[in-house]
Amino acid sequence: MDLRHRNNITVMGTGASTLVFSHGFGCNQAMWNALAPQFLEGFRVVMYDLVGAGLSDLSAFDKAKYATLDGYARDLNEIIEAYAEGPVILVGHSVSAMIGTLADRLAPGRIAAHVMIGPSPRYINADGYVGGFQRSDIDDLLDTLDSNYLGWSSSMAPVIMGAPGQPALSEELTKSFCRTEPDIAKHFARVTFLSDNRQDVIGLTTPVLILQSSDDLIAPVAVGEYLHSVLPNSTYCLVDNVGHCPHMSAPQACAAAMQRFLAPWAAARAG
Repeated sequence: MDLRHRNNITVMGTGASTLVFSHGFGCNQAMWNALAPQFLEGFRVVMYDLVGAGLSDLSAFDKAKYATLDGYARDLNEIIEAYAEGPVILVGHSVSAMIGTLADRLAPGRIAAHVMIGPSPRYINADGYVGGFQRSDIDDLLDTLDSNYLGWSSSMAPVIMGAPGQPALSEELTKSFCRTEPDIAKHFARVTFLSDNRQDVIGLTTPVLILQSSDDLIAPVAVGEYLHSVLPNSTYCLVDNVGHCPHMSAPQACAAAMQRFLAPWAAARAG
């Protein structure tokens, strides 16, 4: 299958290193429009839609393949192999941070670094771990999704986005949610919110920048602190922002943190 068609791949910019931007649940690559263009000078930039999202080929969606995040991770490695040049830095929002972790585990050494924006290896609280939700909370969320996806999208997208004072962003996220095919969205929601990738992140030696909002309903501060504690080569940056999408609502703060983190690759590029 043609990867460009399957994942609606966009390639821009020039550089010896490649930034691959991977979006979160209910989103699409347009969510990077405030952040990705800031890296076009000096980096090759690859953006894509997860299968089932955005303008991806919906006929490529297979419930068995995408029953876990592993299917998305394998897709990501195919995209990296076909479209990335030089060192690859994966910029993953929310669940895509874990998709990137799995891709890294599947092909050790191919991903040079990760920028994880609002990441969470597990959304449900467990003994000694704060994910932010009880299992009953997630069950209720999934039940609501099943019974009234469009209603859930309209009510939850503004809560997830946060960004008080920027209503256009909530509207953009709501439209993205509502454009997603409901059956695919429901399936992906279960895969996302019931996942547990703690064993995948623990001890991952690849350099990681954790970018997290100071007030995030989906990935509370405790989750970022946990990831920082188990990722030995991680840098933790708390962005002063309300909501789960700081790359949209606080793009300049995210870009500044990324530029500092990406300095080694920028130096290599300059050399």
